[in-house]
Amino acid sequence: MATAEGDTWKAHLAILMVQFFYGVYQVITKVALNDGVNQLVFCVYRDFIALTIVAPIAFFQERRTRPPITKKLLMSFFFLGLTGMFGNQLLFLVGLSYTNPTCAAAIQPAVSVFTFLFAVMMGIERVNLLRYEGLAKVGGILICVSGAILMVFYRGPVLIGYTIMGHEAQSEITRRGHPEPSGWLINGLRDIGLDQFQQGVIFLIGNSMCMAVFLAIQAPLLKKYPASLSITAYSFFFGVLLVVIVSFFMTNWSTDWIFKQSEILAVVYSGIIASALNYGLITWSNKILGPALVALYMPLQPAFAALPSQIFLGSPIFLGRYNSPLIVIDACLSNLIKGLQPTNLLTKCKG
Repeated sequence: MATAEGDTWKAHLAILMVQFFYGVYQVITKVALNDGVNQLVFCVYRDFIALTIVAPIAFFQERRTRPPITKKLLMSFFFLGLTGMFGNQLLFLVGLSYTNPTCAAAIQPAVSVFTFLFAVMMGIERVNLLRYEGLAKVGGILICVSGAILMVFYRGPVLIGYTIMGHEAQSEITRRGHPEPSGWLINGLRDIGLDQFQQGVIFLIGNSMCMAVFLAIQAPLLKKYPASLSITAYSFFFGVLLVVIVSFFMTNWSTDWIFKQSEILAVVYSGIIASALNYGLITWSNKILGPALVALYMPLQPAFAALPSQIFLGSPIFLGRYNSPLIVIDACLSNLIKGLQPTNLLTKCKG
């Protein structure tokens, strides 16, 4: 019992670290995108680096506990790669190239809502509003979303930086950006009157939905296949396979695949930290906490992205960016301390 409680606290801390690493990733990646990096090529390099790190570790560490592979499991791994690696990452990069890190981070709380809805529809999360646990779960989600909405609509006074200078700096960076054309979808969004920023928001919402599907379908898979590192490695394998196939037809091999030194540093951080480490921690935490609680921490990304965004992009920091996350932290701690039982798939597997 003590070990289970210890793992629960470690999982909460791990997901908190994941949000910090993602906040830094959004700013570093935005700088690289402003230099004209091709999003598809960026995904190839990022996921390939992550695959070369996670696959060997999973092979040796889980060689005695890894269940045999079946066709059904391979299809599940493929779907994880399609949603969590290919769709999630590519839509995020395209959306980020059309917007900014603050906007990208502010939309991530949608993952919490989508994940909760998908988990309930799939029967992974059970909500009984007649019991305290069910009310606490729904209340935690509502408080978390309220904090996220407050982050978006309430900025408050400027804590660091200047509004005019920050706006001018961000506008200059946006003008230097070179987002890749996304074919018929971009043309369709443009035809219905959506400007570049609004198109970016649409892509970021799609990114949030892909991440939510990834978390929701990964949770029951971990019950059948408890080797979390191997699941992450297979997901990266299929994600790399998909993005390489698409890149073969949609990139210029003579120019798009050559990166500058600063862009290489962004890819290395993305591959090692944002992909290998973060996805490993997410999968492990998903096995212990369940998809709803894992997604509950997503609204913290705006706070973690604010400071590096101000340093590297000149964006001002507003009081609302740091006041609102306190509401999110309170919701997460309430779920943990007040008796909300996570979806512990390890316990279910043993029992």
